[in-house]
Amino acid sequence: MISAGDFRKGITFQLNGEPHVVLDFQHVKPGKGAAFVRTKYKNILTGATREEAFNPSDKFPKAHIETKHMQYLYNDGELYYFMDNETYEQIPVSEDMAKDAMKYVRENDEATLKFYQGAPFLVEAPNFVVLKVVETEPGVKGDTATNVTKAAVVETGTTVQVPIFIEEGELIQIDTRTGEYLGRSK
Repeated sequence: MISAGDFRKGITFQLNGEPHVVLDFQHVKPGKGAAFVRTKYKNILTGATREEAFNPSDKFPKAHIETKHMQYLYNDGELYYFMDNETYEQIPVSEDMAKDAMKYVRENDEATLKFYQGAPFLVEAPNFVVLKVVETEPGVKGDTATNVTKAAVVETGTTVQVPIFIEEGELIQIDTRTGEYLGRSK
């Protein structure tokens, strides 16, 4: 059990039998009345976000989230298949659980799957990936104004804004949390 007074960002708890994660919290001690914890939390399964005030002594069961690093195998049109590197078990995941991560994950790349009660609910790409630019406009010589960017399509099909000196065939680093270009890679 976890009390509302112990809430911190990233803590998982169960409310009405469903898992939630704390996104933000604030301990409030008004001049009059009892203290409370203003909490912004997200339902892990549905993605719905709520704000609510709890009494610091309110107790909730802890939600146990399991995290596994798995290898992405293939997509059959509807489902994405991942393999557990320890048991070699293949797990199918629906497109809506994986679509954000799949912008940056190629076949045979590692991804992180999160499970609640044995069922996957989220696929996360690594924070930083190196991908090859497969399509971009050529840079114009002499166009050297600062921070000029152009669109580049990487090998997963995602479009990323890159500096004008990046050419097709180059390997670039991307921050998957923001989708930003970080630099060239060797």
